[in-house]
Amino acid sequence: MRKPHVNPAPGHRGTGAPGHRGTGAPGDVDSGSGRASPNDELDNTMIGALLSPIMSTLRSSLNDLTSAFASSVLAAIRGASLQELLDKTDGVARRGPGRPPKAKAAPTAATAPTAPTMSKGRKSGRLPRRSADDIAKALDQVIALVKKHKDGLRAEQIREQLKMQSKEMPRVLKEGLAKRKLKAKGQKRATTYTAA
Repeated sequence: MRKPHVNPAPGHRGTGAPGHRGTGAPGDVDSGSGRASPNDELDNTMIGALLSPIMSTLRSSLNDLTSAFASSVLAAIRGASLQELLDKTDGVARRGPGRPPKAKAAPTAATAPTAPTMSKGRKSGRLPRRSADDIAKALDQVIALVKKHKDGLRAEQIREQLKMQSKEMPRVLKEGLAKRKLKAKGQKRATTYTAA
């Protein structure tokens, strides 16, 4: 014999008795068919209906703001002269690509000493460009020193006695060998240089 189904009181969603459609909590599934209860579908529809105007209003206001910003940037660029855009940024002159300037200007060939003394701290970087006269003067000093030593001197010894930088030596010695003013004997660091 079948019992008549009694509807629960308004506002009461039930306790999960047989034949009942669930507890009424969001996400409940009808135990008989495996689909969401009509209450859940109604809740989702109501939420979508409430959020839709808010989202469209937000989206349209964001679009308005971005287009206004882009327009003001373009107007500012159009209002500035081309020279202003190329020359200056925030009142500071721009530099081109390359190395930043040094704190002190490098000495020119006229003011650079021919045989600079080594400072206590090692200098890094390139030497200032030397003229042919500077190299010839350094070569004359090397030849005068080497003539005093019959057995010859190594490059390190020449550098120490003339107080030259190690970077200066290869060019001077190469010039002396090319002009046949110096003779070389040995290999690598053991090479000794004598006057020709």
